[in-house]
Amino acid sequence: HRKTWDYRQDQLPTTHPIAADMVDLDTLYTNFDGITYAKGASSLKQLVAFVGEDEFLAGVGAYFRLHEFSNTEFADLLAALEQASGRDLSDWAQAWLQTPGVNLIRPVSEVAPDGTYTSVVLEQHPPSSPDGVAPTLRPHRLAVGLYDREGDRLVRRERIEVDLAGEVTEIDQLRGVRQPDLLLVNDDDLTYAKVRLDSRSMGAAVDGLAGLDDPLARALIWGAAWDMTRDAELPASEFVALVAASIGAESDVGLVGQVLRQVLGAVTLYGDPSQRVHYSELLAAAVTEALHAAEPGSDHQLAYLRGLISFAGSGDIAFLRGLLTGEASVPGLAVDTDVRWSLVTRLVALGAAGEDTIAAQEAQDQSAAGRRRAITARCAAPDLGAKQSAWESALHDASLPNASLQSTIAGITQPFQGDLMRPFIERYFAAVPEIAASRTNEITQLIVTGLYPSMVVDATTITRTDVFLDSHPELSAGVRRLLIEGRDAVARSVRCVARDRQG
Repeated sequence: HRKTWDYRQDQLPTTHPIAADMVDLDTLYTNFDGITYAKGASSLKQLVAFVGEDEFLAGVGAYFRLHEFSNTEFADLLAALEQASGRDLSDWAQAWLQTPGVNLIRPVSEVAPDGTYTSVVLEQHPPSSPDGVAPTLRPHRLAVGLYDREGDRLVRRERIEVDLAGEVTEIDQLRGVRQPDLLLVNDDDLTYAKVRLDSRSMGAAVDGLAGLDDPLARALIWGAAWDMTRDAELPASEFVALVAASIGAESDVGLVGQVLRQVLGAVTLYGDPSQRVHYSELLAAAVTEALHAAEPGSDHQLAYLRGLISFAGSGDIAFLRGLLTGEASVPGLAVDTDVRWSLVTRLVALGAAGEDTIAAQEAQDQSAAGRRRAITARCAAPDLGAKQSAWESALHDASLPNASLQSTIAGITQPFQGDLMRPFIERYFAAVPEIAASRTNEITQLIVTGLYPSMVVDATTITRTDVFLDSHPELSAGVRRLLIEGRDAVARSVRCVARDRQG
């Protein structure tokens, strides 16, 4: 979950190195992000793999003993690790800590008529870099796993660790080895990089993901499929099909929640708009089946219900309403206050419930959280009147508490309501300069990021952002960064939609 965060952050045009100068408070605030936290942790894990775990622990021990009760620099730690491991780390910090971006690693193989490898190479592709900055190729210590089908299971036959450097690295150990059904690059997740699955491995993953016992290996495959979708290499339709076929058998509940959130993004932002209803129906059917098959009272059962609420369409309204009223039930499923609010909000967003339903739930839950959930539900109504009121409150009510503002934005930006964002694009851009000049940094970030029209996936959103940035040079670097990131997200969505339309 954390690495999907840093992979996404590190592909934005506003990415930065892990080690970055904090020139002012504005920069400091905006750098509390996936680079500083998740990529920093990922790079530390790669450093352990690069020098070896035993050597890393020995080097760290020596470092603490040598420098106890004194101050150090990072070079002191690297020197201790070099001495313990025999590895040259002179370029490691530059490559990993002082350059931005995430590398892509792609396996390319040739197979003999007898089914053995004649060649397996790993291609490393540099991240996109700003003008004038040389593309970065990093040193990686990673593992490659060979998995075979055994009945309905995928079993790891062999694991090989290799050093990857430069554009191309051949894995000599695999020459003459029988080709596996699944070749998994970065097995055990030692390094920080996007990876690709070759066509044979993707086929094995689609057919046998549920039969792969290791949840980390499954997470890597889910992650690779998601990255390929975000990069417009895999159509959203195929990611939807993978999720629909495999999510019901996913044994790790954390993966269930993460993948369902990702596929919701794929449907709403990356898929052909004319197919959104079809995709939603496929996924709703899949999670409904999984909901009824899950162990009663389990976390899986709740995760599948949340998925159903996300993708529910007109054909699911009666069931959702029945869960809310008690006329429908699933053995072991607790329809608690949180679930009830989720049901209410989705029914309102579908136009199948209104103020009476919201007020009745609010009367049952008079907590502060209940008041916030009621705000979201009211703002989720699929009509311009409700959205007009919500936008007015979000943009102009300076007395609105932070949590209430978040709830208002959540209601405005309900999935599948992108068309209801379009009438307010000009209002958004007109309000940003005043908000940036008069509100706190936190409120500004909430509004600028939360209400950016990312759900309006077309070139006009990109053009409007460019015009706005060009005409407002007075905006701070932090606000400009948020707008540039929003623009980049829409540009990515446009590419993905075009790819999905190609099929």
